[in-house]
Amino acid sequence: MSSAGNYESPLLSLVSGDGHGDRARFAITPTGIESELPDIGGLLAGASEVDITPPPGMPKAGFSKNAHDGNGFRNRLRARVLHLRAGRTSLAVVQLDLLSGSALLQHLVAQAVAESTDVRLPGLFIGATHTHAGPGQFDASQFYNRFASNRPGFDPAWTQFLADRIAGAVIEAVNTRVPAKVAVGRTEVWGLTRNRSLDPHNRNETVTDKRTDPQRKFAAVNPWLHLVRVDARADDGGYQPLAAMTVFSVHGTGISHHCHEYHADLWAYLNDELTQRVERTTGCRPVIGAMEGTHADCAPAIRFGRAGFIEAERVGRSIGAEAASLYDRMEGELTDRVELAAGIRELDLDNGGDVIGSHRLASPLLGASQLAGAKENTTPALHLIPPFRAGYPKPFSKRLPQGAKWVLGSRRLQPLILPTEDFPRVLTIQVLRIGDTAIVGAPFEITVEAGRRIAEAVDRTGIGIGAGTGGGHTIVSSVANGYCGYCTTAEEYSLQYYEGGHNLHGPTTQSWLAAQAARLAHEVAAVGNGYVTDVLPERTFSLAIHRYLPPAGVDALAPRRVQEPAEYHDGAGEDPGRWELRFHDAAPGDLRWHDPLVRVEREEARLGWATVADDQGVNLGVVYLGNYKTGDGHSYAARWYNPWLGAGRRHRFVLLANGGRSELASDPFD
Repeated sequence: MSSAGNYESPLLSLVSGDGHGDRARFAITPTGIESELPDIGGLLAGASEVDITPPPGMPKAGFSKNAHDGNGFRNRLRARVLHLRAGRTSLAVVQLDLLSGSALLQHLVAQAVAESTDVRLPGLFIGATHTHAGPGQFDASQFYNRFASNRPGFDPAWTQFLADRIAGAVIEAVNTRVPAKVAVGRTEVWGLTRNRSLDPHNRNETVTDKRTDPQRKFAAVNPWLHLVRVDARADDGGYQPLAAMTVFSVHGTGISHHCHEYHADLWAYLNDELTQRVERTTGCRPVIGAMEGTHADCAPAIRFGRAGFIEAERVGRSIGAEAASLYDRMEGELTDRVELAAGIRELDLDNGGDVIGSHRLASPLLGASQLAGAKENTTPALHLIPPFRAGYPKPFSKRLPQGAKWVLGSRRLQPLILPTEDFPRVLTIQVLRIGDTAIVGAPFEITVEAGRRIAEAVDRTGIGIGAGTGGGHTIVSSVANGYCGYCTTAEEYSLQYYEGGHNLHGPTTQSWLAAQAARLAHEVAAVGNGYVTDVLPERTFSLAIHRYLPPAGVDALAPRRVQEPAEYHDGAGEDPGRWELRFHDAAPGDLRWHDPLVRVEREEARLGWATVADDQGVNLGVVYLGNYKTGDGHSYAARWYNPWLGAGRRHRFVLLANGGRSELASDPFD
């Protein structure tokens, strides 16, 4: 698989072994972090978007053992980059359609772009939508490469691919930057999310209404949708849309774990809705992406409990419509006079990073309630049995560091099976300043109330950013630059639902994180314009390898041909109806899945064939059906969902040139 850009990433050259049972041991030294950037006037901005959809065969991360290997894509996974440059600061905010960011990716990308851009590690922020339908196997910790997905292991080739694609996008965004204006706004969105762990939330001292009220599941959420809008100077001297980024608090679980395709879940529809509305209004198509807010106990408000594509689209597009309305209202707030700053701190938990003031993290241990699963995706039978059952805290030994947690296998035996060093041992906290707004990134899934308390701690620093003056506010983003389980309040932890069981570091996690975020935000505000950098002189990694990315050249000469005429399949449950074309082609590793593969055309009178759908949207995908060893190549299905045909119109699928194969059109259908 080809990469983007003309640089060398160090990862593959540092990893040895042929795939199974091997271990990658390597170190990365941060480069260029001390160099000061020249001061510039005004604001420059750039944006870019790259496809990161992998071939079939990668384990999907988020549902752990309940997930499946990806068999193709329903809609594409992407990385989007928003780049801002002002004063002595250069920011690149990466938004991934994956489960989380990754400290390993952050370091690899920072190294790859250091020589050709002015983006440095403190200003490189890697956030994520937290979809549960993208591959894992790129994390910096042994534990989450092993347990976040349905199959274990670190895949160096997949990680290399991601690093290359993201770095290429950062380079493009920097190289294409132009004078720009920016605005940061927010609005409340209600009725589209619910609190999936209401009882723990109601234990918080700040929750005053603890009555049994089924409507509280709609109120006990983080309703704030944050939006960063950037317009760029046009050729006529005016300004036009360049990019937008939303931050919202909702789990990427609108679609069931039974789905085998890669997809961006409800975030695909949110981004698509906002993009379409901006394009209709302005005539420009900006780069639009998203990141998680404080979503740990927030789930999509699926009607009738029917997780699936129909409901995910309804929720996603409804949120996108609210974002579009906010986008329009921000027109008059755009400015090219904005101060930028950034701060990063890597906290080594084995060397004092686990303590700040009176707040100390416990050594990482898994709780029994984690195995029962979250409320909308419970583990059959197990979720009914104590101590796995939600709301069954340990009634004794609460003075121990892990408090009310029933430690899986006991606190003495678990470390023998799951060594402490396999868990994340270095945690990255990052703060970006855009004017008087602070964006705080942390590698946890943060609950609604935990996020409120972290934001309040940052606001109490009272210096410029996030202090609530002049319209400023604090945005807290989960799963940024890595993954380290959950962050709950102490009250929520005490009830030991799924979120408390997956809080690795005990009941003090939220107070520790709030103190760390406030300290870094205070330092970033004090620096004014520039960087705060506190990182380890060297990051070391030791990860068990399993190679999932299919190699090229396995069946490169297999023929491409249509297997049978297109057929219509009625919708079933939460899956809408579709037209499907089956075809034979090369092996999965011999196709470029991050490039276009298929489109649908309609016959127009006197105009010939015109495109009506392509696989860059949300309703046209390709899945791998297998190698039936017939000598005719590998079997695939192109699927067009929610088709609108029009009376008397003929349509056809077109397989696009890809992997050295020529374009091929199917017979028409209507």
